[in-house]
Amino acid sequence: MKGFTSLKNVQQELTSAKISCVELVDYYLKEIETKQDLNAFVETFDRSAKAQAESVDLKIKEGKAGKLAGLIISIKDNICYKGHGLSASSKMLEGFESLYSATVVERLLKEDAIIIGRTNCDEFAMGSSNETSYFGPVKNPLDKNKVAGGSSGGAAASVVAGLCMAALGSDTGGSIRQPASFTGTVGFKPTYGRVSRNGLIAFGSSFDQIGTFTTNVQDAALISEVIAGKDEFDSTVSKKPVPAYTASIDSLKGKKLKIAYFDCYVNHEGIDPEVKNRTIEIIESLRAEGHQVDEVKFDYLDQIVPTYYVLTTAEASSNLARYDGIHFGYRSPNATDLESTYVKSRSEGFGREVKRRIMLGTYVLSAGYYDAYYTKAQKVRRLVKESTQKVFEQYDFIISPTSPHIAFDLNAQKDDQIKMYLEDIFTVQANLAGIPAISLPLGQSKNQMPFGIQLMTGEFNEEKLFAFSKELVNKFALIKA
Repeated sequence: MKGFTSLKNVQQELTSAKISCVELVDYYLKEIETKQDLNAFVETFDRSAKAQAESVDLKIKEGKAGKLAGLIISIKDNICYKGHGLSASSKMLEGFESLYSATVVERLLKEDAIIIGRTNCDEFAMGSSNETSYFGPVKNPLDKNKVAGGSSGGAAASVVAGLCMAALGSDTGGSIRQPASFTGTVGFKPTYGRVSRNGLIAFGSSFDQIGTFTTNVQDAALISEVIAGKDEFDSTVSKKPVPAYTASIDSLKGKKLKIAYFDCYVNHEGIDPEVKNRTIEIIESLRAEGHQVDEVKFDYLDQIVPTYYVLTTAEASSNLARYDGIHFGYRSPNATDLESTYVKSRSEGFGREVKRRIMLGTYVLSAGYYDAYYTKAQKVRRLVKESTQKVFEQYDFIISPTSPHIAFDLNAQKDDQIKMYLEDIFTVQANLAGIPAISLPLGQSKNQMPFGIQLMTGEFNEEKLFAFSKELVNKFALIKA
């Protein structure tokens, strides 16, 4: 058996009884075992995956199978699945087992998806290379000397390595799109509030969104259609109806669109020439096809990364306060009293990057600095959001590189925090503005490494985003730069 690159093909084989879900699970579990050196998975869910597979096989025979029947999917190690391990790739939650399932997990299972395991990630989703994980770094399956990106590096690697057909990740400032760019997968982040965060371990509560890694746009649209929508367990989720994304995925074929790009992104001093040239090539091709593609001014490029890190570290400081050795998390055996329990448990349980961000967040929230940093950052966030919305009053999409470069070498940037934080330079705008964005595998460097082109659009406009993404992939996917 060979791995599948689309759910449609799998379901055709299942319906004609050429394969079974049980056989699929066995195949992917063997692939995961064979490619353990990638360090993509923290744990596989052998027993529950096989039980779910048997159930789905029966439903297929009875003609009662759900939309995602046969989909072998992984989940990032910060998404709850009742009765299964969960650690956010941190020593702090070593040995913890989920007491309930995230809303997205319940919706996947309801439509007969099969969850194969949990994937490695940067500790508490804090990182851009998957090198802050307690379990060690994830290797990029396309070049094992390079990173898979972060924080959802394991999820991206699991898809591109053929260890599953799709993956759920979380995106706070680019944690789905940047790994997707580095691995040549389709990485989608929905509008803030489109998908429930119930059951997602919080990093930055006003930024986090659960999204998808897939090998094609059609599957991203279908999975998103299933997991999106109102949820009584998350008050930040929109009650807007979820369109049938897959039903309208061909709706923009032949239509002329208005597309904006920012000169400060395309001509950024830190951008790799191959990424820049490929982006310009696509822009010029779209213009030649009759689309209106215009350069638009964006005044906040220098402010978006600092703004993002002030706000997310502040939220992380608050969200991670519960992991103190008393309420939740690792408790140091070296503690002797209440104070040492707090100090030693958090010092020993958290890794360096998480501790760094907690301290930064505590600092910007402290008396005397709150107005100077946190309040000011919130004002800048509002300006970024308004500026972005203004673009969408005239244009359908904003196109840009996903990342300034291809995947970098393992350990190359591990100790350079400024360089690592600037990995988010093209992706954080979507999180600050709360809009949907997708990374599409449209470029390839001379050394055969992929890179992504990012599309952003207005709030709750995912339907249109998927449709145009499919058009772009059909025209430009993986053409060499």
